[in-house]
Formats: sequence, structure tokens, C-alpha cells
Amino acid sequence: MPHWLQLMLDSFGPLLWAAVAFTAPLTLLSFVFGLTVGLITALVRLFGPAPLAAIARFYVWIIRGTPLLVQLFLIFYGLPNVGIVLDAFPAALIGFTLNVGAYSSEIVRAAIGSVPKGQWEAAYSIGMSWSQAMRRTILPQAARVAVPPLSNTFISLVKDTSLAAAITVPELFQAAQRIVATTYEPLILYIQAAIIYLGLSSILSALQVRLERRLGRYGGFIEARA
Repeated sequence: MPHWLQLMLDSFGPLLWAAVAFTAPLTLLSFVFGLTVGLITALVRLFGPAPLAAIARFYVWIIRGTPLLVQLFLIFYGLPNVGIVLDAFPAALIGFTLNVGAYSSEIVRAAIGSVPKGQWEAAYSIGMSWSQAMRRTILPQAARVAVPPLSNTFISLVKDTSLAAAITVPELFQAAQRIVATTYEPLILYIQAAIIYLGLSSILSALQVRLERRLGRYGGFIEARA
């Protein structure tokens, strides 16, 4: 058996374990928490009082205007200077959550804004309150519009978690770095890590297509996107 193939077989288990134990949880938790932050931020910007809306805009401006890697370094290496010390995984989770929250807030805000005003009027005409109209009428329609960009955000997040290696989170890419440090075979190990990321992204892309088609059958997703 060729040396490179044996090395890939030997390293596949540790790399897959790092993906399951750290990359997947970091991605899922960051996306769920980030989407929650994004929804709240979008609602504040659309319907909140001016001072809160200004704070929300400032948050989005800061996060979207600075590199994710710098944000992670500020949280993990910078906050200890002011007495806030975080372990690597929570620091990465906070960083990715804030980043996803800023970008998803723009997606959600645009999706809510795309719902015709007549939908609000129809909801009010049958006696719904603002919260009922938002929950039962507006958000379901906005969700169909937001699915494609949010799905792309999730797929990008899977790959972005490799940046957590820079703050010592033992996820997939850092696992590859550790093996490289002992085998001195960076080309083979980094190609293998890239293949695993590619496989994950391809699976998620296929699921995204199926989800879009399902939404297209139940709610006119194609028309809404057009």
C-alpha cells in the first residue's frame, strides 16, 4: 500500500472524531444561537425604539466590518486583559454566534421586509395582534425567502470553524495540524482535511436543495424567491 494512502487511512479516524466532537457541535450551536440573535436584532432594527435600533445597527456594522479571525482573537486573547478568561470552545462559540447573528439579521430583516404590507393588513383585519400577525403570518412567509441565504450561511459556517484552530479549539483542522506536526506530511493531511470539508459541504448543499424544493411545494417558495 502506498505511504500516502496508509497515512490517510491512519489519520481518517482522528480527523473524523474531531469533526464529530468539535466541528459539528460548534457549527450547530453557533448557528442556532446566532440565528436567535439575528432574529432579535432584525426585529429591533425594524420595529424597536430608536436607541435600541441604533445599538443593533452598530453591532451589525462592527461585526460585518471586521474579520472573523480578529473577532476570535479579541475574545480569546484580548478579554483576559480586562479580567475575562474563557476556554477555547466557549470563546469560539461566542465569536461565531456574534458573527452569524450579524449576518443573519440582515437576511431576516430583508426577508421580513419582502412580505407585502397587505399581509399585515389582512392579519389585522381578522383581529390578530401584532405578535400574532408576526408569528402566524409574517414570519412563515419570510422564512421561505430566508431559507436559501441562511442555508448558505450555515454551509459557510462549517468551513469557517477551521478558524477556531487559531485559538486552540481541537476541531478538524487543528487535528490535521497536530498530525502534520508528527508526520511532517502537510500536503497529504491538508488535502485530506479539505476533502472532509468538501464532503460535509456537499451533503449540506444536497439537503439545502431538497429543503428548497419542499418549501416550493408548500407555500410558493419559487414565486416568493422570484
